[in-house]
Amino acid sequence: MPISWAFAVCLALAVAGYRLGRVRAAAGRADRRWHSRPVHHGIRVALLTLLPALAVLALAAALRAGAAVAGSVAIVAALAGLGCALRRIGPDLRARHMVERMAMGVLILCSTVAILTTIGIVLSMLFETGQFFRQYPWPRFFFGTEWSPRFQGDSRLGILPLLWGTLYISLIALLVAVPTGLLAAIYMAEYASSRLRAVAKPAIEMLAGIPTIVYGLFALMVVGPLLRDYLAQPMGLGNSGSSVLTAGLVMGIMLIPFVSSLSDDIINAVPQSLRDGALALGSTRSETIRQVVLPAALPGIVGAVLLAASRAIGETMIVVLGAGAAARLSLNPFEAMTTITVKIVSQLTGDGDFAAPETLVAFGLGLTLFAITLALNVVALWIVRTYREQYE
Repeated sequence: MPISWAFAVCLALAVAGYRLGRVRAAAGRADRRWHSRPVHHGIRVALLTLLPALAVLALAAALRAGAAVAGSVAIVAALAGLGCALRRIGPDLRARHMVERMAMGVLILCSTVAILTTIGIVLSMLFETGQFFRQYPWPRFFFGTEWSPRFQGDSRLGILPLLWGTLYISLIALLVAVPTGLLAAIYMAEYASSRLRAVAKPAIEMLAGIPTIVYGLFALMVVGPLLRDYLAQPMGLGNSGSSVLTAGLVMGIMLIPFVSSLSDDIINAVPQSLRDGALALGSTRSETIRQVVLPAALPGIVGAVLLAASRAIGETMIVVLGAGAAARLSLNPFEAMTTITVKIVSQLTGDGDFAAPETLVAFGLGLTLFAITLALNVVALWIVRTYREQYE
């Protein structure tokens, strides 16, 4: 029996066990006082039916056992758990406590899986990056100014042009997204009527639901040609539709809801007593926002900005279609550049040798990107903790 069918059968047995356990406990409560409610008995039966089956399936997947055997054993385990759970239902059974302990165990298991997954990702990146640095010197990687991979040999794999492109595009995107999103959040939280806010906020948040490929096509077909025809060519700064400014502007539009929505929620969470106190002392509305509300909401706003920055650093599709694929060090925003994520994709696609440094460099790039985003998160956490202590 396929694993999917076995899982569906076990899930159906768990649902049936919940109903049977609840009905049996409800029928018995008419005679005497029970320790737990019927719903707790039902949940206990469902969990004792489903958890042994899931354990069998997980063990079979780890041991790479046959699907037919694993599915059959899982169903047998579910039936055994169902029978044992139903047989123990009684007035003195502490079903509520058992359910809480099992729920706690499931929560701990999920947290452990998340932590182990993170550790596994980091270790795999470290291992492959170590393989890369055994074939390519790390000073040439971290301080090289030329990116020219050649599978025939004599590759130049300096990260600086890619790092510059990543930071340059992200900076332009944040210059667009942060002021626009923050001012929109202040207006919606402090000035807009409830009717306007009910319409404006979902309209802005719709930007977050647009696929990045659509943003990329918008950059390629609309923004890039407009910037080229009305700014770059008249000023003699370039004649390409793909540029840092194109990708940065479109990415900034994409990031507006990340900043505005989070900042709006954070500003609304500032206690009204702070506003009332400032107004009672004679402050105007704008002075209250500038000197009381925004400082109180600063930790959350900084967190929203850094979240948008992490999103900008990891964006790929808009960069491919809006900024091109040229790795170069330049200050001209109308020139094509590329980012680390784009080169990670290009180095890992195709039929190149996976053990070659030109392929393994993708893991070095990925680990560097991970270190950058981790540093941003650490800074955000430090700012949040520092200012939270000040205002609480």
